[in-house]
Amino acid sequence: MIDHEIKIAFKEYSSLDELNNQDKQLCQEAEKAMTQSHSPYSRFKVGAALRLQSGKIIYGSNQENVAYPSGLCAERVALFYWGANYSDDPVESIAITAHTHEFTITKPITPCGSCLQVLAEYEKKQGGKIKIILYCLDGPVWITNGIESFLPFMFFEDRLALTV
Repeated sequence: MIDHEIKIAFKEYSSLDELNNQDKQLCQEAEKAMTQSHSPYSRFKVGAALRLQSGKIIYGSNQENVAYPSGLCAERVALFYWGANYSDDPVESIAITAHTHEFTITKPITPCGSCLQVLAEYEKKQGGKIKIILYCLDGPVWITNGIESFLPFMFFEDRLALTV
C-alpha cells in the first residue's frame, strides 16, 4: 500500500482592495457580467469575466431554462464563447462572482464539476494555466493559479484524440 496526499494552494484576500489593479478590474467585470444572468428559477446570479492575453474581456452569465438541463453556467458561457471566437488569444484569467437576494453569500462560490472540467480542457488546449479568481461581493477573494487545486484528478485521455 502507498499513502498519497493531495494539497491545494490558493491565496485569500479579505477584499478587492488588496488585489492588484488588473485582478480587481476583472472582478468588477464579472460583477457587470452577472447583471445579464437569466436566473428566474434559482434567483442565483453568477457572472464570469475572462481576460485574454490581448487584454480583451469576455463575459458570461448563468442562463437558466425551465428545462433545467438546458441551462448553462456563467463559466461555460464565457469559455465556450472564447473557444468559438478567440481560441488563438489565450485566456490569462477568469473571475467569477455570484449574488442572490435570497440569502447572504459569505464566501466565494466555486465552479461546478462540469465547469472545472471545461477549464481543465481549455488549459490543456492553450498549453497554459488560467488564473482563477473567485470573488465574494463585500467579502473574501480566493485566487489560484490553474485548475489543479480544484480538480487534482481531472479527466484526460489522450488516446481519445488519436490522429488519422
